[in-house]
Amino acid sequence: MTRFKRTATSLLVAALAGACFSGAALAAAPMAKSPAPGWYRIMLGDFEVTPLSDGTVDLPVEQLLADKQDKTKATLAKHFLKTPLETSDNAFLVNTGSKLVLIDTGAGSFFGPTLGRLVANMKAAGYSPEQVDEIYITHFHGDHVGGLVNNSQIVFPNAVLRASKREADYWLSQANMDKSEDKGGFQAAMAAIQPYVKAGKFKAIEGDVELLPGIRAQGTGAHTPGHMTYVVESKGEKLVLIGDLIHVAAVQMAEPGVTISFDSDQKASAQARKRAFDAAVKGKYLIGGAHLAFPGLGHLRSEGKGYRFVPVNYTQMR
Repeated sequence: MTRFKRTATSLLVAALAGACFSGAALAAAPMAKSPAPGWYRIMLGDFEVTPLSDGTVDLPVEQLLADKQDKTKATLAKHFLKTPLETSDNAFLVNTGSKLVLIDTGAGSFFGPTLGRLVANMKAAGYSPEQVDEIYITHFHGDHVGGLVNNSQIVFPNAVLRASKREADYWLSQANMDKSEDKGGFQAAMAAIQPYVKAGKFKAIEGDVELLPGIRAQGTGAHTPGHMTYVVESKGEKLVLIGDLIHVAAVQMAEPGVTISFDSDQKASAQARKRAFDAAVKGKYLIGGAHLAFPGLGHLRSEGKGYRFVPVNYTQMR
């Protein structure tokens, strides 16, 4: 009888355990299917730098890069990537302590539903568009200026907008648009920039100049007529925000001579990339790229005839 009770008790416990485990399986948590936070933060000397993601866009890079398509696909595969390549669109917020500066603004609504997240990510990072004092644009392609406006209205009401005079003269010219095959590119640039021009908030940059203590503009003479990089320095630490000097790191780091169809001057773009990357290797300073995988920050080192990108280490800002 005692043995029977023990056996019955064991069977009951097993049955209850089975029911519990079965219930747990049936109550599995649903998948969240939401993106990771789209902001990151580091200190650069006394400056706070916050990379902001505007989202990502899938690009058929094998059709865009000036190389054989099969070779591009094979190179991507070596990096555990495929085409179309999910490509980051990054901007950078720099707090100098006295000024809040945004460098590039993402695509806004200009490139579809997977982009346009910059403002939300800026707010998640603890800032608002109204706090931005100055905006520096690397160039006028839509994925860098689209975030300036929302339904034709200025998004950053208290900011002065700055960019190369050569860039403005080219993209804001009706005559240039009329003779160009890229009318959509001109229309996007005009839609984003003209509201600031009309509001008296646009101030062109002429030459390589210091814009604020610790932030300098530097022309590249490549990618677009007035493409600029921005050099940020504080207490001996340096970051160069390179805009669109590179698009597909998996390919163009190892073979910097490979250009992309977005480059208005293919030869000059390859040369500008090499100059900028050689300087970064020699100077051992950080670079930040609009289309490097978010947060788009890291160092470069020479490797063979090309370079290797070493992303920043994760930091909790202690």
